[in-house]
Amino acid sequence: MAYKNLKDKGYKVFPVNPNADSVDSYKCYPNLSSISGAFDGVLLVVPPKQSEAVVREAHQLGVKSIWFQQGSSSEEAINFCEENNISVVSGECIMMFTEPVESFHKFHRWIWKLFGKLPK
Repeated sequence: MAYKNLKDKGYKVFPVNPNADSVDSYKCYPNLSSISGAFDGVLLVVPPKQSEAVVREAHQLGVKSIWFQQGSSSEEAINFCEENNISVVSGECIMMFTEPVESFHKFHRWIWKLFGKLPK
C-alpha cells in the first residue's frame, strides 16, 4: 500500500523484496545494492528483526534518511542510525505525510494535529 501511494504521488520508488520479481508490474529488486544509481532515503516495511540488516546495507550505500513504517523498527536499527548520523523517522505512517494526504489518513492526521501529536 505504501509503494502504490508513493508511486501514485509521483515519487520515484524502487520496490525491494528478495521474494518477489515484481510489484504492480514494476521490477522488484532483491536488495538495496542491486538498485543502480544513488537514492536519498529508504522506507522500511519489514519485520523488525530484518530492519538492522537493511539499515546497515543502506548505510554502506550512503543513504542518509530512513523511515521505518509502523512495526518495522528495532531498537538495534534505530541505534545504528543514530550512531551513524542517519536521519530517522519511526512509528509514523508515511501516508499521513505524503501530500496530498487522502482518505482515512487525512482524518487521522487532522486528529493528531488537533491533539498536538502531529510531528513537526
